[in-house]
Amino acid sequence: QVQLVESGGGLVQPGGSLRLSCAASGSIFSIYAMGWYRQAPGKQRELVAFITSGGNANYADSVKGRFTISRDNAKNTVYLQMNNLKAEDTASYYCNAPGVVTTARATLAVWGQGTLVTVSS
Repeated sequence: QVQLVESGGGLVQPGGSLRLSCAASGSIFSIYAMGWYRQAPGKQRELVAFITSGGNANYADSVKGRFTISRDNAKNTVYLQMNNLKAEDTASYYCNAPGVVTTARATLAVWGQGTLVTVSS
């Protein structure tokens, strides 16, 4: 099986920064795309950013210019650097890998357990 484990959430003041990490482990052959979603209380889960194994990245309009997604393919780890955080960024952030190919050549869609980011003074 494959697991995604997030870390780096917490409480930060408006204008501050946080860096989230998500490490994939298990019987992994390859991972094409990895990304971050978030879900605020009472709202639907939304895509924040994703990145391919080749480094192509896409962002939600609401985070462009403030968030940067990056990836270490050798470590099967994806990062989300969040700068100039705003109160509306408060949410649980979930790591996602929609097409993990296992060593048995099965393809899995995997989610992390989530990490809470709270932006408040």
